[in-house]
Amino acid sequence: MALRIVFMGTPDFSVPALQAIHDAGHEVVAVYSQPPRPAGRGMAERPSPVHARANALGIPVHTPRTLRDAAEQTRFADLHADAAVVIAYGLILPVPVLAAPRLGCFNVHASALPRWRGAAPIQRAIMAGDTETAVMVMQMEEGLDTGPVGLTKAVPIGLDTTAGELHDTLSARGADLIVAALAKLESGSLPLVPQAHDGATYAAKIDKKEAEIDFTRPAADVHNHIRGLSPFPGAWFEAAQPGGQPERIKVLRTTLAAGAGTPGEILDDKLAIACGKGAIRLVEVQRAGKRVMSAEELLRGFSLPRGTIVGGNQTG
Repeated sequence: MALRIVFMGTPDFSVPALQAIHDAGHEVVAVYSQPPRPAGRGMAERPSPVHARANALGIPVHTPRTLRDAAEQTRFADLHADAAVVIAYGLILPVPVLAAPRLGCFNVHASALPRWRGAAPIQRAIMAGDTETAVMVMQMEEGLDTGPVGLTKAVPIGLDTTAGELHDTLSARGADLIVAALAKLESGSLPLVPQAHDGATYAAKIDKKEAEIDFTRPAADVHNHIRGLSPFPGAWFEAAQPGGQPERIKVLRTTLAAGAGTPGEILDDKLAIACGKGAIRLVEVQRAGKRVMSAEELLRGFSLPRGTIVGGNQTG
Protein backbone atom coordinates (compact mmCIF):
# COMPACT_ATOMS: atom_id res chain seq x y z
CA MET A 1 0.00 0.00 0.00
CA ALA A 2 1.45 3.36 -1.05
CA LEU A 3 2.11 6.17 1.41
CA ARG A 4 0.74 9.68 1.02
CA ILE A 5 3.89 11.81 0.79
CA VAL A 6 4.53 15.54 0.85
CA PHE A 7 7.92 16.21 -0.74
CA MET A 8 9.81 19.34 0.26
CA GLY A 9 12.95 20.28 -1.66
CA THR A 10 14.45 22.85 -3.97
CA PRO A 11 17.82 22.25 -5.75
CA ASP A 12 19.14 19.65 -8.17
CA PHE A 13 20.33 17.54 -5.24
CA SER A 14 16.71 16.78 -4.29
CA VAL A 15 15.38 15.85 -7.75
CA PRO A 16 16.49 12.17 -7.90
CA ALA A 17 14.73 11.48 -4.60
CA LEU A 18 11.47 13.02 -5.80
CA GLN A 19 11.64 10.94 -8.97
CA ALA A 20 12.51 7.76 -7.06
CA ILE A 21 9.64 8.19 -4.59
CA HIS A 22 7.23 8.76 -7.48
CA ASP A 23 8.59 5.75 -9.38
CA ALA A 24 8.28 3.56 -6.27
CA GLY A 25 4.52 4.06 -6.44
CA HIS A 26 3.98 6.36 -3.47
CA GLU A 27 1.32 9.04 -3.80
CA VAL A 28 3.13 12.38 -3.76
CA VAL A 29 0.18 14.59 -2.94
CA ALA A 30 2.11 17.87 -3.03
CA VAL A 31 5.56 19.30 -3.50
CA TYR A 32 6.85 22.28 -1.53
CA SER A 33 9.73 24.27 -3.00
CA GLN A 34 11.31 27.70 -2.82
CA PRO A 35 9.53 30.35 -4.93
CA PRO A 36 10.73 30.93 -8.51
CA ARG A 37 13.75 33.24 -8.72
CA PRO A 38 14.94 35.59 -11.48
CA ALA A 39 17.58 33.85 -13.60
CA GLY A 40 19.27 34.02 -16.99
CA ARG A 41 20.03 37.00 -19.16
CA GLY A 42 16.48 38.24 -19.16
CA MET A 43 16.15 37.66 -15.39
CA ALA A 44 12.81 35.97 -15.94
CA GLU A 45 11.48 34.04 -12.96
CA ARG A 46 12.54 30.41 -13.14
CA PRO A 47 11.11 27.58 -11.03
CA SER A 48 13.50 25.55 -8.92
CA PRO A 49 14.73 22.17 -10.24
CA VAL A 50 12.34 20.34 -7.90
CA HIS A 51 9.45 22.59 -8.94
CA ALA A 52 10.20 21.86 -12.60
CA ARG A 53 10.32 18.09 -12.05
CA ALA A 54 7.08 18.17 -10.07
CA ASN A 55 5.42 20.02 -12.94
CA ALA A 56 6.64 17.34 -15.35
CA LEU A 57 5.20 14.65 -13.05
CA GLY A 58 1.88 16.47 -12.67
CA ILE A 59 2.25 17.02 -8.93
CA PRO A 60 0.77 20.20 -7.35
CA VAL A 61 3.48 22.61 -6.15
CA HIS A 62 3.32 25.09 -3.28
CA THR A 63 5.93 27.84 -2.93
CA PRO A 64 5.24 29.72 0.32
CA ARG A 65 7.85 32.19 1.52
CA THR A 66 7.28 31.03 5.11
CA LEU A 67 5.63 28.16 6.94
CA ARG A 68 5.10 30.17 10.11
CA ASP A 69 1.78 31.53 8.86
CA ALA A 70 -1.20 29.77 10.44
CA ALA A 71 -3.02 29.53 7.11
CA GLU A 72 -0.03 27.80 5.52
CA GLN A 73 0.19 25.37 8.42
CA THR A 74 -3.50 24.54 8.03
CA ARG A 75 -3.07 23.99 4.29
CA PHE A 76 -0.17 21.63 5.02
CA ALA A 77 -2.15 19.69 7.64
CA ASP A 78 -5.11 19.41 5.27
CA LEU A 79 -2.99 17.31 2.92
CA HIS A 80 -3.34 14.44 5.45
CA ALA A 81 0.10 13.10 4.59
CA ASP A 82 1.45 9.89 6.04
CA ALA A 83 4.96 11.37 5.90
CA ALA A 84 6.89 14.37 4.63
CA VAL A 85 10.26 13.95 2.93
CA VAL A 86 12.50 17.00 3.27
CA ILE A 87 15.70 17.37 1.22
CA ALA A 88 17.48 20.73 0.96
CA TYR A 89 14.18 22.61 1.11
CA GLY A 90 15.45 25.90 2.48
CA LEU A 91 12.76 26.78 5.03
CA ILE A 92 12.58 25.92 8.72
CA LEU A 93 9.67 23.63 9.55
CA PRO A 94 7.81 24.91 12.63
CA VAL A 95 6.41 22.46 15.16
CA PRO A 96 2.84 22.37 13.72
CA VAL A 97 4.29 21.31 10.35
CA LEU A 98 6.63 18.73 11.88
CA ALA A 99 3.68 17.26 13.79
CA ALA A 100 1.19 17.17 10.94
CA PRO A 101 2.15 14.01 8.97
CA ARG A 102 0.88 10.81 10.58
CA LEU A 103 4.29 9.11 10.66
CA GLY A 104 6.50 12.19 10.85
CA CYS A 105 8.87 14.23 8.70
CA PHE A 106 12.04 12.64 7.35
CA ASN A 107 15.17 14.37 6.10
CA VAL A 108 17.86 13.05 3.77
CA HIS A 109 21.11 14.55 5.07
CA ALA A 110 24.45 14.37 3.26
CA SER A 111 26.84 13.64 6.12
CA ALA A 112 27.71 11.11 8.80
CA LEU A 113 25.70 12.72 11.59
CA PRO A 114 26.41 14.12 14.11
CA ARG A 115 29.37 15.30 12.03
CA TRP A 116 28.50 18.23 9.76
CA ARG A 117 25.05 19.19 10.86
CA GLY A 118 23.87 22.24 8.97
CA ALA A 119 23.77 23.85 5.56
CA ALA A 120 26.96 22.79 3.72
CA PRO A 121 27.95 19.27 4.81
CA ILE A 122 29.37 18.20 1.45
CA GLN A 123 31.71 21.17 1.07
CA ARG A 124 32.78 21.20 4.72
CA ALA A 125 33.63 17.49 4.74
CA ILE A 126 35.97 17.91 1.77
CA MET A 127 37.47 21.16 3.05
CA ALA A 128 38.27 19.42 6.34
CA GLY A 129 40.02 16.56 4.52
CA ASP A 130 37.50 13.88 5.55
CA THR A 131 38.06 10.57 3.78
CA GLU A 132 34.53 9.27 4.33
CA THR A 133 31.06 10.72 4.64
CA ALA A 134 27.55 9.27 4.45
CA VAL A 135 23.98 9.92 3.47
CA MET A 136 21.39 9.42 6.17
CA VAL A 137 17.63 9.33 6.57
CA MET A 138 16.73 11.09 9.81
CA GLN A 139 13.42 11.77 11.51
CA MET A 140 13.15 15.52 11.97
CA GLU A 141 12.66 17.34 15.25
CA GLU A 142 13.03 20.96 16.35
CA GLY A 143 16.84 20.88 16.61
CA LEU A 144 19.17 21.39 13.65
CA ASP A 145 19.79 17.91 12.19
CA THR A 146 19.55 16.35 15.66
CA GLY A 147 16.81 13.76 15.11
CA PRO A 148 17.10 9.96 15.31
CA VAL A 149 18.63 8.21 12.32
CA GLY A 150 16.78 5.51 10.40
CA LEU A 151 19.13 4.39 7.60
CA THR A 152 22.75 5.20 6.72
CA LYS A 153 24.92 4.61 3.66
CA ALA A 154 28.65 5.32 4.03
CA VAL A 155 30.41 6.93 1.05
CA PRO A 156 34.19 7.24 0.64
CA ILE A 157 35.74 10.56 -0.40
CA GLY A 158 38.65 10.21 -2.82
CA LEU A 159 41.81 12.28 -2.51
CA ASP A 160 40.88 14.42 -5.51
CA THR A 161 37.06 14.22 -5.29
CA THR A 162 35.38 17.61 -5.75
CA ALA A 163 32.26 18.85 -4.00
CA GLY A 164 30.38 18.63 -7.30
CA GLU A 165 31.28 14.97 -7.75
CA LEU A 166 30.43 14.08 -4.16
CA HIS A 167 27.16 16.02 -4.48
CA ASP A 168 26.08 13.85 -7.41
CA THR A 169 27.06 10.60 -5.66
CA LEU A 170 25.24 11.48 -2.46
CA SER A 171 22.18 12.69 -4.36
CA ALA A 172 21.85 9.31 -6.11
CA ARG A 173 22.54 7.32 -2.94
CA GLY A 174 20.08 9.48 -1.02
CA ALA A 175 17.33 8.73 -3.54
CA ASP A 176 17.85 4.99 -3.09
CA LEU A 177 18.03 5.31 0.68
CA ILE A 178 14.80 7.29 1.11
CA VAL A 179 12.88 4.74 -0.99
CA ALA A 180 14.24 1.97 1.23
CA ALA A 181 13.37 3.97 4.35
CA LEU A 182 9.80 4.60 3.18
CA ALA A 183 9.33 0.88 2.55
CA LYS A 184 10.42 0.16 6.12
CA LEU A 185 8.30 3.03 7.44
CA GLU A 186 5.27 1.60 5.65
CA SER A 187 5.83 -1.82 7.21
CA GLY A 188 6.56 -0.39 10.66
CA SER A 189 10.14 -1.65 10.64
CA LEU A 190 12.18 1.55 10.24
CA PRO A 191 14.72 1.66 13.08
CA LEU A 192 15.18 5.10 14.63
CA VAL A 193 18.40 5.37 16.61
CA PRO A 194 19.05 8.54 18.64
CA GLN A 195 22.11 10.46 17.54
CA ALA A 196 25.16 10.83 19.71
CA HIS A 197 25.81 14.47 20.48
CA ASP A 198 29.49 14.10 21.33
CA GLY A 199 31.65 15.04 18.37
CA ALA A 200 28.97 17.08 16.65
CA THR A 201 30.29 19.60 14.14
CA TYR A 202 28.43 22.27 12.20
CA ALA A 203 28.65 22.88 8.46
CA ALA A 204 28.17 26.61 8.14
CA LYS A 205 26.87 27.99 4.87
CA ILE A 206 29.63 28.75 2.39
CA ASP A 207 30.53 32.43 2.24
CA LYS A 208 32.01 33.73 -1.01
CA LYS A 209 34.59 35.56 1.11
CA GLU A 210 36.11 32.14 1.84
CA ALA A 211 36.92 31.52 -1.81
CA GLU A 212 40.27 33.30 -2.11
CA ILE A 213 43.15 30.82 -2.04
CA ASP A 214 45.75 31.29 0.68
CA PHE A 215 48.96 29.70 -0.59
CA THR A 216 50.67 30.14 2.78
CA ARG A 217 48.67 27.15 4.04
CA PRO A 218 49.98 23.58 3.64
CA ALA A 219 49.42 22.07 0.19
CA ALA A 220 46.93 19.48 1.49
CA ASP A 221 44.80 22.24 3.03
CA VAL A 222 44.93 24.32 -0.16
CA HIS A 223 43.99 21.29 -2.26
CA ASN A 224 41.06 20.45 0.04
CA HIS A 225 39.90 24.08 0.01
CA ILE A 226 39.88 24.17 -3.80
CA ARG A 227 38.06 20.88 -4.33
CA GLY A 228 35.60 21.66 -1.53
CA LEU A 229 34.52 24.82 -3.36
CA SER A 230 34.38 23.25 -6.84
CA PRO A 231 32.37 24.00 -8.88
CA PHE A 232 30.63 26.66 -6.78
CA PRO A 233 31.54 29.26 -5.76
CA GLY A 234 34.98 28.22 -6.96
CA ALA A 235 38.24 29.02 -5.18
CA TRP A 236 40.37 31.66 -6.90
CA PHE A 237 43.62 33.59 -6.98
CA GLU A 238 44.72 36.70 -8.79
CA ALA A 239 47.54 36.82 -11.32
CA ALA A 240 48.76 39.42 -13.77
CA GLN A 241 50.51 39.03 -17.10
CA PRO A 242 53.57 41.24 -17.69
CA GLY A 243 52.32 44.85 -17.91
CA GLY A 244 48.72 43.80 -17.33
CA GLN A 245 46.15 44.20 -14.59
CA PRO A 246 45.53 41.41 -12.05
CA GLU A 247 42.95 38.92 -13.26
CA ARG A 248 40.95 36.50 -11.15
CA ILE A 249 41.47 32.85 -12.06
CA LYS A 250 39.04 30.32 -10.65
CA VAL A 251 40.57 26.93 -9.83
CA LEU A 252 38.26 23.93 -10.17
CA ARG A 253 40.62 20.97 -9.96
CA THR A 254 44.11 20.41 -8.57
CA THR A 255 46.40 17.59 -7.46
CA LEU A 256 49.14 17.52 -4.88
CA ALA A 257 52.60 18.01 -6.38
CA ALA A 258 56.27 17.77 -5.38
CA GLY A 259 58.23 20.96 -4.86
CA ALA A 260 58.81 23.88 -2.55
CA GLY A 261 59.23 27.62 -2.81
CA THR A 262 57.77 30.95 -1.81
CA PRO A 263 54.01 30.55 -1.25
CA GLY A 264 52.23 31.33 -4.52
CA GLU A 265 55.36 30.79 -6.64
CA ILE A 266 54.98 29.05 -10.02
CA LEU A 267 57.49 26.19 -9.85
CA ASP A 268 57.47 24.80 -13.40
CA ASP A 269 55.91 25.06 -16.85
CA LYS A 270 52.99 22.77 -15.83
CA LEU A 271 51.60 25.12 -13.18
CA ALA A 272 52.81 23.58 -9.96
CA ILE A 273 52.41 26.27 -7.28
CA ALA A 274 54.30 26.38 -3.99
CA CYS A 275 52.32 26.43 -0.76
CA GLY A 276 53.35 26.99 2.85
CA LYS A 277 54.40 23.34 2.86
CA GLY A 278 54.57 21.35 -0.36
CA ALA A 279 52.86 22.29 -3.61
CA ILE A 280 49.74 21.81 -5.70
CA ARG A 281 49.35 21.51 -9.46
CA LEU A 282 46.53 23.22 -11.33
CA VAL A 283 44.45 20.84 -13.48
CA GLU A 284 41.25 22.73 -14.41
CA VAL A 285 40.75 26.48 -14.26
CA GLN A 286 38.43 29.18 -15.52
CA ARG A 287 39.20 32.77 -16.45
CA ALA A 288 36.50 35.40 -15.93
CA GLY A 289 33.90 35.15 -18.69
CA LYS A 290 35.58 32.08 -20.23
CA ARG A 291 34.79 28.38 -20.31
CA VAL A 292 36.43 25.83 -18.04
CA MET A 293 39.81 24.82 -19.45
CA SER A 294 42.81 22.69 -18.62
CA ALA A 295 45.93 24.25 -17.12
CA GLU A 296 47.68 23.54 -20.42
CA GLU A 297 45.02 25.51 -22.30
CA LEU A 298 45.34 28.39 -19.84
CA LEU A 299 49.05 28.73 -20.58
CA ARG A 300 48.37 29.13 -24.31
CA GLY A 301 46.70 32.46 -23.66
CA PHE A 302 47.98 33.54 -20.25
CA SER A 303 51.68 33.83 -19.41
CA LEU A 304 52.62 32.39 -16.01
CA PRO A 305 56.37 31.73 -16.25
CA ARG A 306 58.36 29.93 -13.59
CA GLY A 307 59.12 32.22 -10.67
CA THR A 308 55.90 34.25 -10.97
CA ILE A 309 54.15 34.86 -7.65
CA VAL A 310 50.37 34.57 -7.75
CA GLY A 311 47.75 35.27 -5.12
CA GLY A 312 47.55 38.06 -2.60
CA ASN A 313 46.19 39.18 0.74
CA GLN A 314 47.60 35.99 2.23
CA THR A 315 47.63 35.29 5.93
CA GLY A 316 49.78 32.98 7.94
